[in-house]
Amino acid sequence: MKSPLLSLPGAVAAEGRDEGVAAHYGDLFREQRALADGHGFVDLSHRGVVTVTGDDRLSWLHLLVTQHMTDLAPGQATEALILSANGHIEHALYLVDDGETVWAHVEPGTREELVAYLESMKFFYRVEVADRTDDIAVVHLPAGSIAEVPEGVVVRETPHGRDLFLPRADLESFAGSHGPAAGVLAYEALRVEAHRPRLGFETDHRTIPHEVGLIGSAVHLQKGCYRGQETVARVQNLGKPPRRLVFLHLDGSEVLLPGHGTPLRLAADGEEGRQLGFVTSSVRHHELGPIALALVKRNVPVDAPLIAGTTAAAQETVVEP
Repeated sequence: MKSPLLSLPGAVAAEGRDEGVAAHYGDLFREQRALADGHGFVDLSHRGVVTVTGDDRLSWLHLLVTQHMTDLAPGQATEALILSANGHIEHALYLVDDGETVWAHVEPGTREELVAYLESMKFFYRVEVADRTDDIAVVHLPAGSIAEVPEGVVVRETPHGRDLFLPRADLESFAGSHGPAAGVLAYEALRVEAHRPRLGFETDHRTIPHEVGLIGSAVHLQKGCYRGQETVARVQNLGKPPRRLVFLHLDGSEVLLPGHGTPLRLAADGEEGRQLGFVTSSVRHHELGPIALALVKRNVPVDAPLIAGTTAAAQETVVEP
């Protein structure tokens, strides 16, 4: 779904998972600084929007997701995962309830599979699931923004900013009154700086929540049974995850950033050394320079210099070994 905001001056279309919105509008670092200062907005209208209505919506979701949902207050933002039977992350939902409807935005390309799963689990519960992506767009206002939210728009407020569920027909008028627009590359740079994992980037087919630091924020440890809970409980009580998320400071003299999947090795072993992990997201930050998130084996020493492909990388701990 192509955003109408790609017609704004300077817009350069994003590629890959973020196709359909702008990567930037001509000045990546200016856009990052604006967001960091609480100005402007980010067009995230390529993300999926799914709603759940009905009297049983919270108690029903409570049975399916990793988050405690039964006591979710209207207007309170939360996030949750849907796991496989083996505890691997399948879906990530960013949620808010408005008192009548639970609103969720999800990764591009995941909404159809998510809706199909939710529909299959309705049974006799009084719930209705709807894919609202065609008529509702997600727009992000950064932390510190004092921009007014249009009347009637559902807001999901977090420490990182406000996610608006905006009628898609209002995107262009919203941009005209809430600029300057910032592209998803600026949004991603601040995400990586904050060590926030993203489905499909920091996760693969075998990622469990402990590996990427989602215990607490997206996984509630004091709730009833849900699919995959046995793995979560076992790792929490008896062991450690096989991998851990790290933050990397990359060598700023390199022209190209190491892309998703670039192997990580000990710098002392060189390019022929054993692979110990891989880069998950890499960005250029307006203050920190080139930075990245990565998954490494749990036993990699926390102070060991690494190389990402051929690029030197100094690591910071995100998930404790």
